[in-house]
Order: sequence, then C-alpha cells, then structure tokens
Amino acid sequence: MKKVTLLYAVALSAAVVFSAPPTVTADQNLPTEADNTKKNKEENKEATAEQQKETDSDREITRKIRRAVVKDKSLSMKAHNVKIITRDGKVTLKGPVKTDKEKAAIERAAAGVAGKGKVTNELEVAPPKE
Repeated sequence: MKKVTLLYAVALSAAVVFSAPPTVTADQNLPTEADNTKKNKEENKEATAEQQKETDSDREITRKIRRAVVKDKSLSMKAHNVKIITRDGKVTLKGPVKTDKEKAAIERAAAGVAGKGKVTNELEVAPPKE
C-alpha cells in the first residue's frame, strides 16, 4: 500500500511539474482601445498635463471645466477622463471620446468657462468596439 501511495504521489508530482501552461498569443487584428500614451510621448512639444500652469486662475478654469464635464451624466467615462490643460487662460482639450457629440459637448463646456476662442479642441473620437 505504501508503494502504491508513493508511486501515485510521484506520478502526480511529475504531471504537475511537466504540464505546461497554455500559450496565449495576441491577435494583431483585434481593434485596440483608444490610448494616446505613445502619442503623448511623441508630441512633447505640445501641451501635456504636466505643463498645466499652477496659477490660481488657470487651476480654477481647469477645475470648473472638469466639474462641468463630470456633471454631464450623458457623457461616457472616456469623456469624463479627457485631459484639460490650462496655460495663461487658454485651454487645450486632449484624449479619446466615444462620439462627435461628446467632443462638441466638452468643447462647449470649456468655452463656457474659458471663453470663446480660448479653447483648442484636440479630442479624438475613438473607433467603436466590435
């Protein structure tokens, strides 16, 4: 009985040791999420979130725009998370949104706070998920 138990334990251990986990490969044809991390690194010359001015007026403009965007419950989570960069009273909007309607709504909210002509809209409509 002792030999059978020992043999069974050795066989089970060998099976565990020599079993390989399944190989997972990424399908290159799948659509990707809108992600602008790489693009941000390539565009260091343009406004990035790190370049947000720390003046009281610029922070207040950004805060008011963010509050207006988040308060709009018709916008998607992507739209709620766009980058809002204010420098010397001029606002740059960046990041992915789901629709042109969201893009326009965020630009209207920013213009309502910063003023017409002071908003640069660099928002991008993300391709739909399939």
